[in-house]
Amino acid sequence: MVATLEKPTAHELLPGIRVVDADTHVSEWYDLWTSRAPARFRDRVPQVRDVGGRWDWVIDGQTLNREGASSAIRKDGSKTLGMDFRDLQLADVHPGAYDLKSRLAFMDREGIAAQIAYPNLLGFGGQKSMLLDAELRNLSMTIFNDAMAEMQADSGNRIYPMTMVPWWDVDLAVKEAERCAAMGLRGINMNSDPHVHGLPHLGDPHWYPLWEACSSLGLPVNFHIGASDESMTWFGAGLWPGHPDEVKLAYGSLMLFVGNMRVLANILLTRVLERFPALKIVSVESGAGWVPFFLEALEYQMREAAFEYRDSPKDIFRRQIYICSWFERDNIVHTARKIGIDNLMFETDFPHPTCLYPDSFHYMESAIEAMTVEERGKIFGGNAQRLYNLDLSQVPF
Repeated sequence: MVATLEKPTAHELLPGIRVVDADTHVSEWYDLWTSRAPARFRDRVPQVRDVGGRWDWVIDGQTLNREGASSAIRKDGSKTLGMDFRDLQLADVHPGAYDLKSRLAFMDREGIAAQIAYPNLLGFGGQKSMLLDAELRNLSMTIFNDAMAEMQADSGNRIYPMTMVPWWDVDLAVKEAERCAAMGLRGINMNSDPHVHGLPHLGDPHWYPLWEACSSLGLPVNFHIGASDESMTWFGAGLWPGHPDEVKLAYGSLMLFVGNMRVLANILLTRVLERFPALKIVSVESGAGWVPFFLEALEYQMREAAFEYRDSPKDIFRRQIYICSWFERDNIVHTARKIGIDNLMFETDFPHPTCLYPDSFHYMESAIEAMTVEERGKIFGGNAQRLYNLDLSQVPF
């Protein structure tokens, strides 16, 4: 059994700070959909079946091929490296990946007050929903959001799943954002490239009703890396041929960060954030070190292209865009001060393959020591509490 208490916890390294982990994932339990679906849909909603002698996720008869438990943390506390995590089932992994009571116990041991949570099965941006017909995909997403709202409430408002919106229909997306906000959910999780499916790009007026709703409801719009068919591949586009899987995985994981650079460039160049100055955007699991270069390069190239702007990308970023970082420690303090201390949030990515586990906060100890008390408070909790409107006063540490 791997002991996580041998190293300092967040509570010990960050005394007085209610730490918020700004990117974690929920491993969907096997009856999440079947236990809630109407009888006529029960055989079609996402579920686990025996496929060729192993349990696998099936959606409307289509096998998703070794999706497993979407966790790299084993039941004994050890961490699986490489692609072997795809063979793990729920019975093999840390129960905190899918079981609420175990998750809260894990958070208590780590000294984490709250977590922002994202999905797995339907895609980080809901892109796998397109495997289903419109009626079934709408139902599947509604069921998922209902289950996540229950999880948030049952956690005592310590786990905050982000709403999955039916982005294939902007009117339905607005209604679902409103419905889930009424249930207490605190943000939406958005597909970054709906134009791949024949819809307008996200800067088009087609999406203005959704941006208006999110602005008025105070719902941040979260873009997780790999949140579309265009951007999601474990092995990445452009990889030279002939590499073994471990090289492909390292390359693909790196290139996912670049995918969110592309998303933010398009958002800033479409000027949609100038039109909606109250709209908040979050780049999730993308890291932060590239942001100072990105903003300087974008402003320079816009000038050279004679592309005038009312508000500079740097100003818009500080006003409306947030970045999540986890493994960066060598230069993260400099990066945070460069992009804005108010715009950076800490994450662990639990329980995914590249997550900071075990000893997440011990890993960050040198960076924590280099921060001021104010910087620690904002990066490790305050920024997320403000952005997602979290009240953690009842958390007992």
